[in-house]
Amino acid sequence: AEPQQPLSYPGLPQLDYRLYSPPTFILSDDKTEVKSYEKPLSTYPSALVSLIQSVASIPPKPHVRITGKNSDGDLDFDVKMNAMNLIVPDTDRKGKMNYVRIIGPGEEGFRGDTKETLSPDLRDLESWARTYCEDSSSIKQFVLERTVINWDTSYLEGRLLSLVNSTAYRGHVTVSFPITHSKVVVHSPDKVNRFFSSVTKVFTGTKKYEVIKSVWPYADVPRGELRRRCAVQEEEVWFNAWRDAIRHAVLCRRKGWVTSEDRLEFLMEPKPAEQGKPSA
Repeated sequence: AEPQQPLSYPGLPQLDYRLYSPPTFILSDDKTEVKSYEKPLSTYPSALVSLIQSVASIPPKPHVRITGKNSDGDLDFDVKMNAMNLIVPDTDRKGKMNYVRIIGPGEEGFRGDTKETLSPDLRDLESWARTYCEDSSSIKQFVLERTVINWDTSYLEGRLLSLVNSTAYRGHVTVSFPITHSKVVVHSPDKVNRFFSSVTKVFTGTKKYEVIKSVWPYADVPRGELRRRCAVQEEEVWFNAWRDAIRHAVLCRRKGWVTSEDRLEFLMEPKPAEQGKPSA
């Protein structure tokens, strides 16, 4: 049978969303990782390579989150925004920058031990997959990490804190940039049961192979460097486009997502009394 083509969802990044939940993988409660104990993935290098190559082709899900708590510690607002479309250009753009990176020589990392080491030094995914599958350790795992780089969250944090301050809110404000769907973990199958494996892990540790990353640049170089090229847009452009919708959500004590619908509402139905003056 012909493989199914990924569905297209207007308004969302053009991705194969099925890859976020491969067969046999379970999503963690905090939504940061998916994990499988499927035996073939820890036994056959070709199966592991095929899996890693496919799941490395999709990005993590970065967020912007702004919370406000009053003096009693009660949550007044919890505003969240999906920043995934800032690292995945539209299909008609040529700005795609993502790449896969294998751990390099002289770089400390989990290379098949319970601690970070400098060896072995293998140059490609196939070699690492073969080494992992041939490892006879009872508890081992192979990890793909998805990361976002060159996103100036410190700059955005300052702008967002100033924006919330402009609403005269006097509680404690926290701005964070959590990233979900950032790890794919292939774990060795349980020899007896999950409890037995957990006990074994305490005494022997887990042999970890964290040697490959799927890198999703916000821009090709850090903010402030010359001739910087962003995958989609500069941090300042994003902030100026969304500031009114975010401010409105804070004023309304929103506990949930701010989406394009909020921005559209402001564009079509301006609220002059709420609009903050752009800060320098």
